[in-house]
Amino acid sequence: MSLSSILTLIIGGILINNVVLTKFLGMCPFMGVSTKLSSAIGMGLAVTFVIFGSSVLSWLLYYYVLDPLNIEYMELITFILLIAAFVQFVEMFVKKNSPSLYKSLGIFLPLITTNCVVLFVAQDNITQGYNLIETIVNSIAVPLGFMLMLVIFATIRERLNGADVPEAFKGNPIAFIVAAIMAVAFTAFAGLV
Repeated sequence: MSLSSILTLIIGGILINNVVLTKFLGMCPFMGVSTKLSSAIGMGLAVTFVIFGSSVLSWLLYYYVLDPLNIEYMELITFILLIAAFVQFVEMFVKKNSPSLYKSLGIFLPLITTNCVVLFVAQDNITQGYNLIETIVNSIAVPLGFMLMLVIFATIRERLNGADVPEAFKGNPIAFIVAAIMAVAFTAFAGLV
């Protein structure tokens, strides 16, 4: 495993193959939590922790339990159970240590369980045949890319609230237009690595 392949995974996960802008995964929290910057950062950190923890544990579970026992077909259900357990842990932690963040995230915090980005990363690490180091790097890079898009989008949406937007475009319509423009702008990174 070379430094260049690690850097390729990092740049790819954050900019080039960003799950929000290229695969359109995680759009529910992307649109729902991005109205305030503080909520976007909190959600991004929670998703990063859940993706990292559940992906690494999923990789270990797959290669040390499912694969040796020849029950790879149980991958989906075991990964979903593992992700649900991690989300419950994060929800309890945030509720105890940051009640204001817990309140601002609202229903979107328990919905991390159904955030397709979390399951996508866990399964993608197996599908791509990543070793443990590559899994760790990918499981940090992809959610950081997700969080970057949340923060950028929340910053833009906060500015749009004070902008003179035509009545027909206020709220979600202008948000979807901005998201589309962001997706087009980030395609410029496609030839980077």
